[in-house]
Amino acid sequence: MKAFGKILGLCVLGLLLILVALGFALTHLFDPNDYKDEIRQLARDKAHVELTLNGDIGWSLFPWLGLELHDTSVATLTNPQKPFADVQMLGLSVRVLPLLRKEVQMSDVRVEGLNLALERDANGHGNWEDIGKPLPASTPSATDPNAAPEPAKPESNSRPVKLDIDSLTVNNASVLYTDAKTGRSFTAESIQLSTGAVHEGAEIPVKLTAFFGTNQPVVRARTELAGELRFDRALKRYQFEDMRLSGEASGDPLQGKTVTFNAQGQLLLDQAANVAEWTGLKLSANQLRALGEVHVRDLDSNPQISGGLSIAEFDLRTFFDSIGQPLPAMADGSLSKFEMVSRLQGTQNSLGLEDLTVKVDNSTFTGRIAVEDFAKQALRLQLKGDTFNADRYMPAKSEKAASNTAARQAEVQSSEAAATASGESPLPDAPTRGAWSDDRLLPVDRLRALDIQADLNIGQLTLDKLPIQNATLKAQGQGGLLTLQTLAGGLYNGSFNTQGTLDVRPAVPALAMQTRINKVPVENFIKSQNPNPPLKGLLTLDSNLTGTGNSQKALVESLNGTASFVLNNGVLVNANLEQQLCRGISVLNRKSLSSDPRPKDTPFQELKGSLVFRNGVASNQDMIARIPGLTVNGKGDVDLRVLGMDYRVGVVVQGEQGTNADPACQVGERFVGVELPLRCRGPLELGAKACRIDREGLGQVAAKLAGDRIRDKIDEKLEEKLGDKVDPKIKDALRGLFNR
Repeated sequence: MKAFGKILGLCVLGLLLILVALGFALTHLFDPNDYKDEIRQLARDKAHVELTLNGDIGWSLFPWLGLELHDTSVATLTNPQKPFADVQMLGLSVRVLPLLRKEVQMSDVRVEGLNLALERDANGHGNWEDIGKPLPASTPSATDPNAAPEPAKPESNSRPVKLDIDSLTVNNASVLYTDAKTGRSFTAESIQLSTGAVHEGAEIPVKLTAFFGTNQPVVRARTELAGELRFDRALKRYQFEDMRLSGEASGDPLQGKTVTFNAQGQLLLDQAANVAEWTGLKLSANQLRALGEVHVRDLDSNPQISGGLSIAEFDLRTFFDSIGQPLPAMADGSLSKFEMVSRLQGTQNSLGLEDLTVKVDNSTFTGRIAVEDFAKQALRLQLKGDTFNADRYMPAKSEKAASNTAARQAEVQSSEAAATASGESPLPDAPTRGAWSDDRLLPVDRLRALDIQADLNIGQLTLDKLPIQNATLKAQGQGGLLTLQTLAGGLYNGSFNTQGTLDVRPAVPALAMQTRINKVPVENFIKSQNPNPPLKGLLTLDSNLTGTGNSQKALVESLNGTASFVLNNGVLVNANLEQQLCRGISVLNRKSLSSDPRPKDTPFQELKGSLVFRNGVASNQDMIARIPGLTVNGKGDVDLRVLGMDYRVGVVVQGEQGTNADPACQVGERFVGVELPLRCRGPLELGAKACRIDREGLGQVAAKLAGDRIRDKIDEKLEEKLGDKVDPKIKDALRGLFNR
């Protein structure tokens, strides 16, 4: 028995020696380079590719089936002269015996100088789509009776091939993708890939470095990827643990700036469960730092996205500047603080930030921001804020607009300096400088493509220097038509409400607004333009206005519509109506004032009227003000284009009046009911300082008073001389004779 075992062992040893000797003989006596033509033909017939072997073929047979290819390229049969891949050297070796057990045990796999060129032509056909396809002429016709039947494919064994590779190394590889239809190209150059031992179910160290680039726009990026790869093909489960992606990017969109980026986390793809996730997510890009996680389910049907994202506080303005996208000039400190926490929810066509908390500078917003359809840019906003100063984020005026504003202010100051307190100076000239900017106001192209629904509530909103309490804004826009359903809130213990539409579908945008203001102190509106308002009181206003254009100037110059207003418990600041009234009466009394009354305010109970707007000019024909002892009537125009006025005011004395200021302006009974004329002309900012006695109108009043006085004397003489002795009809005839 021992002898049999010894004999068997010797036989096995002999067979192994024979196999080794046979392998040695084959590898040394058989040269595959002598069969390059046969190998090329075999590649055409079986793999349906054009194989070019310019370099030597090195090989080994046992116990490793080794192969080395040098200076080799591969092309499709449809375009054999243009290879889609070439390699300087490909080296690999496989253990022979494990192949019989469907186990691939390989030593180091090395790829040197791989170049892969992928092209899509003007018809959208990619050259990679022809890989492995035979030429049409070589395909047997279905109607050819002599065509050999296609052999039946053997049933595949359900047992997967087991991989066992010592390592994989790729050096100096590149990939080029071009699209002839769009002219765009993508490159990946200087690709370096190295792995540890590749075993299924085990952690595989992976490191990849490459330079990526595009031509439209021109962008270059250096990247480095590292981590531990684990896969299980039977379970269709793939994991990339401790993933670390870092690099730098630059190019045209960054305007010469560089973005340094970093991403970390754990990646999982489970095809059996149709889920993917990125947990332990850490992102950074220059100043930005973020944490979060992303989960995707239903990968095979309608993917659903969930997760969370938290962005640490950072300087948003500095960040945009660092990526070559500087924000418009704003107030100092604007957008210097930004942070966000949100829950993610979405699909392949949408993404929503749910349970959102955003802090911008000193403001905090909560609610929801979502893009419900990426293709339609369907934006949905539902936010509630504590406080927000919108003026801080308004773009600064252009140099031209600032120059026009300065020139107008100089014109107003010149008119104000000429207006003396006593009112002796001539009427100020009507302003000529435009009061509005012609800077572009609206991003029309962006608004035309916008699909938005917004619902905002802010506890304290500052807009154009006006503090609005409990501000509510509801708006929607689609197809270039934006509708302001409501903009309402409290304002200085009053309230306002505005509705309107903005139509950007035509070449020139069209605006329509309806506004209701209820008992709001008017001086606070004026303060936004003039720190010393000439008028005070509680304003109630109803207006319906339209305008066209894409600048303040164009909108004001095209302003049309109507408005009605009531101003209660008002004050004309430095109006000097008593002074002007006294001066007019002194002229009628033919007396000189002994002193100039000091300027003071003129209170009134009510001021009301209506306005008709025509191309930026507001006309009023029914203004009336009730002042104790006086009635003030007015009519005229307010030119909103230059913020100027040309107004005629009539002051009517109601009942006998007196003054302790000057005997020359004592009001007797004969002045009761007489309308003393004033004219106001000049910049709106001057208010009543622009008003003077209308000398021409005052002359007409004096002539009327003189005529009345003559008639009174005639009546007295007739009564004295004739008494009751003459028929009343004769007296009337005599009066008519003297009045001629």
